[in-house]
Amino acid sequence: MKKILFMLMAILALTACSDDNVSDLNLSGSCSITELALDNYDGAIDKTTRTITVRVPETYDISRMSVTKLNLSDGAKSNVNVNDQLNMSTPQAVHVTNGDVYLYWTIRAQRDEAKITSFKINDTYVGTINEDTKTIMVYVPASLDIKKLTPTIAYSENATISPASGIAADFTNPVAYTVNNNTASNTYTVTVKKIDKPQALYVGLAQSMDELNIEEKTACNWMLQHVPNSFYASFTDIKNGSIDLSDCKVIWWHFHKDGGVDGKSNFEKAAPEALEAIPQLKDFYKNGGSFLFTRYATNMPGELGIAKNGGVPNNCWGLVEADAETCNGPWDFKMKGHTDHALYQNLVKGDDANCVYTTDTDYRITNSTAQWHIGSDWGGYADYAAWREATGGIDLGYGGDGAIVVWEFPAEGTSGKTLCIGSGCYDWYSVNENYTEKFHKNIAIMTTNAFNYLMNK
Repeated sequence: MKKILFMLMAILALTACSDDNVSDLNLSGSCSITELALDNYDGAIDKTTRTITVRVPETYDISRMSVTKLNLSDGAKSNVNVNDQLNMSTPQAVHVTNGDVYLYWTIRAQRDEAKITSFKINDTYVGTINEDTKTIMVYVPASLDIKKLTPTIAYSENATISPASGIAADFTNPVAYTVNNNTASNTYTVTVKKIDKPQALYVGLAQSMDELNIEEKTACNWMLQHVPNSFYASFTDIKNGSIDLSDCKVIWWHFHKDGGVDGKSNFEKAAPEALEAIPQLKDFYKNGGSFLFTRYATNMPGELGIAKNGGVPNNCWGLVEADAETCNGPWDFKMKGHTDHALYQNLVKGDDANCVYTTDTDYRITNSTAQWHIGSDWGGYADYAAWREATGGIDLGYGGDGAIVVWEFPAEGTSGKTLCIGSGCYDWYSVNENYTEKFHKNIAIMTTNAFNYLMNK
């Protein structure tokens, strides 16, 4: 019994608290930012997310802003101090300490933006926004009552708009919409144009233009702004006969899919809506309509029977938009004696007059390619003559390894013409918008040439 009692006393002695074991950590301090201003613009403090938003005028230079006010909780310190210079082009982290407690806060500068970012009529017809002229063009079928159309409008965060989104309006004449946001204000003029019989169509898998991916939407926006009497239609619209094609001269399909579409079976799995519209597209073609197929849409001539052997590009790949490759300089493909073709007129020239340059330094590109490998090693086409004989096509552009990246199927009988551009250099959208454009404008020039050529202008 004495032995047990002794052991208990020993354990108590070892576990008893002493002054030496009391923590000296100071955990009672608060790490709040109670006031902050940059260049005398007061920040709005969100304690829940620990973010501070400093709103500045629309065109304000935020690359070098001074901390003009900073108040913290009693006893707190910060790694940022009054008079410090901050580059607010990106959010800045602030480390606040108080004793042995610390918290991180985030400061961001937000310009007062007053923009319309999306304009849709009757939840279906998407407007093309020209930010330079502050104009919006919306094309609608002739059957709609233009005197009573309801717009759905998306606009800048924190802004207000008048007239309001969701309010029906008479678009017999252009309607002005004004967006206000603190120091920023812009007025957009919206014009609605009724189209009974479009002369050109941009087609896609999506039911509306608004649902296109960013690469396809960028191309479509360009067309609606630059090709008169043009319209967006889905392949389902074509199949159902919802669009009157009697005056249509050109149908353009620019088909992008992250990661690429390699081979006939993969194309058919990726684009079932396009296949369902083949009977109507064949009728359009036989009646003199022409096609512009770009990127993975270049598989379509094989499906339509335009390529004699039903063949499709045999060498296809592509990156995803989020991980696009950065160009160290202009990318190009070769013309090899076809410089006089209508497709290549009025281009911005580079060092090699036989090259079509299409990108610039720092342009981000998915290099989405649909080309024909030529050679006796693999692919089924020993040389260009064998490819021409098998497909009925005319090769117009070539990759660095000699692959055919641009080609044409000439008109036969009453049919129209078909132009195909499968070069990875043909790209409309860059994740990085901060590059100096010189050669990328050749994409628009070449596409304009294609429309003029296919419309026999």
